Amino acid sequence: MTFDESQMIQTLADLDAITERASGGAVGKEQKQLDIYSRQFIGLSPFCCLATSDAEGGADVSPRGDKPGFVRVLDDHAVLIPDRPGNNRMDSLRNVIQNSQVGLLFLIPGFEDTLRLNGRACVTKDPNLLADSAVDGKAPKFGILVSVEEVFLHCAKAFRRSRLWDPASQVDRKVMPTLAGMIMRQMAEAERRAKPAPEEVAAVDAEIEEEYQTQLY
Repeated sequence: MTFDESQMIQTLADLDAITERASGGAVGKEQKQLDIYSRQFIGLSPFCCLATSDAEGGADVSPRGDKPGFVRVLDDHAVLIPDRPGNNRMDSLRNVIQNSQVGLLFLIPGFEDTLRLNGRACVTKDPNLLADSAVDGKAPKFGILVSVEEVFLHCAKAFRRSRLWDPASQVDRKVMPTLAGMIMRQMAEAERRAKPAPEEVAAVDAEIEEEYQTQLY
């Protein structure tokens, strides 16, 4: 695919020339610390997206989810994200160690509004700090401590367009292969070997489901 480079917007001046400046509530809503509403929003949220980047600017967005309020508000200027067991890639933690700037997007099921939080983060293994994030007696090994620099509420346009919470817009999971099926086929193609047999995929699907049942914490 080719692109007409003359149509690329490459400078802030180019962008400003074809857009209106944000004003009113779009600008005035920005806050430098958590208030009663942002605290309540985080407390009701069971899911957020964490954006990080490495030293070279390579970006990553990671989903984070648990019971509502799993991201703990420590005070008006700090939140703690527990790092639950995963696939050991540690993409977010590696990025935070290289580049402390992060962004968070909090969602609440049924809410079309979201909360955006930007700040600087560090990785902590402080057992005293992580103890209150324990589930079933299991405290996380690590946590991401975020110092709040900017926080604001975001409007519902994206959710209205996507109909994300509308049950009628839900897609039947069967329209695509299972997670194991897709990944195993991708690996087979990359390694130029035969596609996995259905029974091999089914076995890995079962392993994944077992992990969901026993290794969430």
